[in-house]
Amino acid sequence: MKHIIILGDGMADHPVERLGGKTLLQYADKPYMDMLARKGRTGRLITVPEGFPPGSEVANTAIMGYDLNKVYEGRGPLEAASIGYEMADDDFAIRCNIITLDDGKIITHNGGNLKTEDADQLIQYLDKELGSDRVKFITGIQYRHLLVIKGGSKHIVCNPPHDHPNEAWRPLLVTAEPGWENKKDGNRMTGQETADLINQLILKSQELLAKHPYNIAKAAKGERQANSIWPWSGGYRPSMETLMQLYPQVKTGSVISAVDLIRGIGHYAGLDIIEVEGATGLANTNYEGKAQAAIDALRRQDFVFVHVEATDEAGHDGDLELKLRAINYLDHRLIEPIYNEVRTWDEPVCIAILPDHPTPVEMRIHVNEPVPFIIYYKGIEPDGVQSYDEVNCVGGGYGTGRGPRTLYARANQAVAQGILRQHPGHVVPGIVVPGGRRLLRRGCGCRKPEAHCLRHAFVRLSR
Repeated sequence: MKHIIILGDGMADHPVERLGGKTLLQYADKPYMDMLARKGRTGRLITVPEGFPPGSEVANTAIMGYDLNKVYEGRGPLEAASIGYEMADDDFAIRCNIITLDDGKIITHNGGNLKTEDADQLIQYLDKELGSDRVKFITGIQYRHLLVIKGGSKHIVCNPPHDHPNEAWRPLLVTAEPGWENKKDGNRMTGQETADLINQLILKSQELLAKHPYNIAKAAKGERQANSIWPWSGGYRPSMETLMQLYPQVKTGSVISAVDLIRGIGHYAGLDIIEVEGATGLANTNYEGKAQAAIDALRRQDFVFVHVEATDEAGHDGDLELKLRAINYLDHRLIEPIYNEVRTWDEPVCIAILPDHPTPVEMRIHVNEPVPFIIYYKGIEPDGVQSYDEVNCVGGGYGTGRGPRTLYARANQAVAQGILRQHPGHVVPGIVVPGGRRLLRRGCGCRKPEAHCLRHAFVRLSR
């Protein structure tokens, strides 16, 4: 059996009065998600472990089955891997947004929907003016870039700009983590020294960006300017097992995303990074191209992770109509062609659909709440849920999962249970179930090869 996870970033939401008290998933036109909910099994997943921020770097890493307490180093190192920057042992890499400030407030976290080619000019300009042997600015995608500080400390407190729209920016500047103001992590800078350096770079970037021709032209048109950097979520080089080491039944896999962060997780997870022409990370992304890339990857690999950013961006912009449209596009232009193709295959494909976290349009920030999910494959026993949304999935057959009961473990458990129901006594090798247990096959003593002995072989659960 092959597996595909289709993730709509920030897709979950809250009830909205303008929609008659329904959530966006309840209101949206999404017949294929609803059909898969009816045919499959549903539940809710706690994607953000206790003590971690509800960021995409946390939730997507957890969804892939990693223990965040062991591997978490923030967004910066993951995005460094995605753009091909090989971190040295003494590097501190931190996400560096280009944002829009006005009247002393954060207006938008994305610099007015900055295009990569324009952002590249700004980042190169900043690196020329502010870069040094210690400081380096590296171009990423759109508004999402990288700041690398040699010897920087990760023991600082940053505020993600998307969590603070229309708030005063000065109180949100970087501070040292309590207890690390004057403490060093090995030979690195103290937390306070790192915070002071980053804040100096923020202030200097504002002076420089205001004079750049790009922003002068924007100001003349009365448009939003990309007029400040905003670093956040940094760390050191991570140490992660590959997905193949976590789940031995996965031999090969791919990740499909327009977002550096997700590609970086895929890099450390040992997955192939598939680039799709026209994939933008916005509502105008190439859904059909992503769907075809996923189908092609599934033909030759065991596991595919497809990530769509558009729903999250619409949530951060507070754009209700755009988020509804993005959900509709995800359903009709991505899920529909994937399902219609793989349902004809002889080898079954287990499809999982979920967001990583909610990004409610009326809050415009990530929130730490369980998210609804679907698991479907041929032969799974439906749980009676009739539509896919935050409310109906509360009554799903999987309930609400946390900790080691990862989505992938649940999918494997569903597969194992489905096989055992359909073929009593069937051998189920190499399937990992929650708690780290594995379904092992045992010989029954008959003369048939073990792999062909369906009647006499038995399955036992063992640690």
